[in-house]
Amino acid sequence: MEQNKLIDGKALSKKIKAEIAQEVDQMKAKGFRAPHLAAVLIGSNPASMSYVRSKVKSCEEVGFTSSLIEKEKEITESELLTLVEELNNDERIDGFIVQLPLPSHIDEMKVTMAIDPSKDVDGFHPVNLGKMSLGLDSFVPATPYGIVQMLDRYGVETSGKHCVIIGRSNIVGTPMSILMSRKTKIGNCTVTLTHSRTKNIAEEVRRADIVIAAIGFPNFVNGDMIKDGAVVIDVGINRVEDESSKRGYRLVGDVDFESCLPKCSLITPVPGGVGPMTVCSLMLNTLKARKFS
Repeated sequence: MEQNKLIDGKALSKKIKAEIAQEVDQMKAKGFRAPHLAAVLIGSNPASMSYVRSKVKSCEEVGFTSSLIEKEKEITESELLTLVEELNNDERIDGFIVQLPLPSHIDEMKVTMAIDPSKDVDGFHPVNLGKMSLGLDSFVPATPYGIVQMLDRYGVETSGKHCVIIGRSNIVGTPMSILMSRKTKIGNCTVTLTHSRTKNIAEEVRRADIVIAAIGFPNFVNGDMIKDGAVVIDVGINRVEDESSKRGYRLVGDVDFESCLPKCSLITPVPGGVGPMTVCSLMLNTLKARKFS
């Protein structure tokens, strides 16, 4: 494998976490309390439990205080909204997340809207998304923020480049399209936002200097769709059956890594690419919330 082509999210997140830990140590040395992140976990979805565990572990690594609030999936919407209000009013907590997805009887948008924007370290509240689109200071959604960090720290030139984003979710694709078009260091791109209704999607991707794949289909982007020298960011995490694996499956991205590797100048692996940077960005947002609390 050509190591110099890899954007190593695992190594980069470790480096940024060390920087955060140093800042937290300085904060404590001056007599200030550490940042405090709370996570609300509803039910026992294995993926959600895994994500929340990694967030709690990251808090420990950087010296944050963390609180994990676990509730049964039978919790009512009004009970959850009451809990959100309690967290909004708790001055000891700088930021909190309500881990998605929520049980079907709970309106996710209603819960998101109930979170105080100043504690919305996931960056999903319309106030934060609106500020981001206007170029104002805000909490940027964690995965897009992580991708921006990657492009910045690996010295990727984005100005004047053509960025094609695959997928238009509110969590990744849509905010990413805004960030890449903004007048900022990592930005100034000409952006094409493609999705399930886009015609001739392969042709659109072939024109891209930067490809950000977040469509949720395993190995959707192959080497024939990538132009020489493109930078490829793979946001996807998909389970595919693999009898040779102990677990019976393996994780792959939305990009066919092996066929794209020879064509691109930089590429993120799955796992070990965007995933660790998402959690790292949540730590950065929480540190920011603490500074402004």
